Amino acid sequence: MPPSLPSATSVSRVAASTLPSLARNVTTSAGTAVTPNKPPPSKDHHIHSYSADAFPLGFSVSSTHAGIKKKAGVLDLGILISTAKTSCSAAACMTRNVFQAAPVTVTSELLLNSNGKARGFIINSGCANAVTGKKGLEDAWSMSNKTTSLLSPSSNSSNSSNENQGTLVMSTGVIGQNLPISKILENIPKLVKNLDNSPKSWLELSKAFMTTDTFPKLRCKSFRLGDREIKFVGIDKGAGMIAPSMGPPQPPHATLLGVIATDAAVNPKDLQNALNYAVDRSFNNITVDGDMSTNDTILCLANGAATSISSENPMEELSEKTNPKEFGIFKEQLREFAEELAQLVVRDGEGATKFVTIRVKGAPTYEIANAVAKSVANSSLFKTAMYGEDANWGRILCAVGYTPLSPNPISPTSVSVSFLPPSSSSNTTPLRLLTNGEPESDIDEERASEILKEEDLEIEIDLGDGKEESKVWTCDFSHEYVTINGSVSAAFFSIFIKT
Repeated sequence: MPPSLPSATSVSRVAASTLPSLARNVTTSAGTAVTPNKPPPSKDHHIHSYSADAFPLGFSVSSTHAGIKKKAGVLDLGILISTAKTSCSAAACMTRNVFQAAPVTVTSELLLNSNGKARGFIINSGCANAVTGKKGLEDAWSMSNKTTSLLSPSSNSSNSSNENQGTLVMSTGVIGQNLPISKILENIPKLVKNLDNSPKSWLELSKAFMTTDTFPKLRCKSFRLGDREIKFVGIDKGAGMIAPSMGPPQPPHATLLGVIATDAAVNPKDLQNALNYAVDRSFNNITVDGDMSTNDTILCLANGAATSISSENPMEELSEKTNPKEFGIFKEQLREFAEELAQLVVRDGEGATKFVTIRVKGAPTYEIANAVAKSVANSSLFKTAMYGEDANWGRILCAVGYTPLSPNPISPTSVSVSFLPPSSSSNTTPLRLLTNGEPESDIDEERASEILKEEDLEIEIDLGDGKEESKVWTCDFSHEYVTINGSVSAAFFSIFIKT
């Protein structure tokens, strides 16, 4: 049974009687209130540039236009290859959608057969190679095998497991269309020939990921681990069809894609465990529209090329068993970095004008807090209220109330709801809307309106039943989102697919 909260109808009545709508509406000649069509804010400030020394050692990248996208010169094919002397550990979290795309299946097989080792990856945008049957699988294998065959032995280790290490595959774009595989295969030799590690090449690779994205998503990070400087580079893409639920590779049976490459040395099994932990608390906690893609994939590559201040010896491989303290630091740094990358996807949500954090605290378990936060974040009524800048907390309670949590029902008399102003605000005191199930009697409507004008919003929900908490990141639903997705197939065919 669902938790026992008031019904959607009764909650809405309470909200209507205690808190007037704060949306800034206009009225038509017929007297109908409508929200003005606000254009999404510019996302240019989310594009970062980096110096050459910001990127992890031992990786090279390359991108090109292969003719998958119709517009000449638009980057749609790229590769990342480990050039380190040591073998590269690899881990992946991939969609749990039963209609897994061909590249997801191929990448799973490659990781399982190599015991978590890989040369790198190849990615194309403009065509997802999803729901494409046997031909799709053949094409994904061709992309992987062609790339691997052209790599020099110097970019691999000399151990006996070399022959099982391949190039992982990712694809994104329209579903149900075959890749122009001949064009892709023709361009792979050029990609391999032009491999380098310049900041320009890294930025171009991030552009090769893009479909409906409005900006390339590239981030770097470094931290000290003992006497070594460990570096991360991350690229991801996504704007629509975003509600990931990803897990580790399984035996074979518009999209979010991402990669995190690091020059740390990490045992493959422990790298997978660290990525599972990071993804569960980052990419699996974002939602744009509640739709899980067929292609969602996050890769993590660790090549062990990090240099030491005091020694020229290769970095000792991190594992939870042999060096738990250092591994714990690495795992938390990976989680923080994954959170930053995941939030970029939400900020670029199709038509989004708001970036919304749902924080649920006071829960008996993390799982309950997370389920409640996702329930609110996926509510179309809540998301449209955020677009309309309407402080209708009844929609929040409604979504809290239908979260399937049996046998751990929520107590309505323990729930509190607040709006949290951004840290940049002159007044950062939370605006309490509901306290222990009772509506606040004197809500400052003017202040609520000011908070809702902000691009970044945070909703805090206290269940009053424990100490666990979870954060989920979402965006609003706008007129623009409906426009984009009402004709997304036509848009893809006219913009991306070569005819």
